[in-house]
Amino acid sequence: MSGKPKVAIMRPERYMAKSKELAESMGFEAVMVPMVEITEMKDEGFDGFVERVLEGSSDYVIFTSANGIDFTLKKIQSESVDKFIGALNSTNVVAIGPTTRKALEEMGIAVMGMPGVFSSEGIVDYLCDDVKGKVIDTARSFYGSTLLTEGLRKCGATVYETNVYTLEKPEGAEQDKLIESALNGEIRVFAFTSSMMVRNFIEHARNRGQEEETIRALNRSLVAAIGGPTGNTLEDYGINVSVIPDRFTFKDVLKKVQEELS
Repeated sequence: MSGKPKVAIMRPERYMAKSKELAESMGFEAVMVPMVEITEMKDEGFDGFVERVLEGSSDYVIFTSANGIDFTLKKIQSESVDKFIGALNSTNVVAIGPTTRKALEEMGIAVMGMPGVFSSEGIVDYLCDDVKGKVIDTARSFYGSTLLTEGLRKCGATVYETNVYTLEKPEGAEQDKLIESALNGEIRVFAFTSSMMVRNFIEHARNRGQEEETIRALNRSLVAAIGGPTGNTLEDYGINVSVIPDRFTFKDVLKKVQEELS
């Protein structure tokens, strides 16, 4: 039996391989079970977003995840992708954090900057003094925090939001097994990286008639949240949060867990 601490990683399938590699390189035994899945979507605001970027009427374009740019480019006709990237390079592109910045730069998109705090609130603080009277576009998840759009509007900006992907709840035998492992005390650490992940986890336990027992099991484990909003969601369910990193990245979550366990 492994002496390494078991950490439940519940990120979407597309992140699983890299997350597992990272966790194992840091001395964890990774238990990989998605509690959130990412699905492409195109809302009614998408065409307007593309038009504003192409015609140069967007002063800022904000991406809050690598998924935002991935799913944006998938929806644009292949012959127009280079033109769209060129237009982005004529505006001010803001990335929420280093992972998103790296994804943008690898696609040839120049990033004007990113906030010191990698969150919606961090972006608002970063831009607020400069965006009065400006037009801002953001392409992100259907479940993106309203703190971003509301905050920037309070700063005097005109903000357009388009949803390019959504989040869904995976259900099946592996999710059942994760709940059972939690109840049996087999997992030392639970790493939650979104509020949706928390809600899906608890809903799965509730559907099994084991919500209260699962919350008690989590409170006997070490629970990590990627940031304040995720931590607040956990606490709303009565779950004690032991770890929130200063920098809101998955790697920093694991680093903070290492510190807590040492």
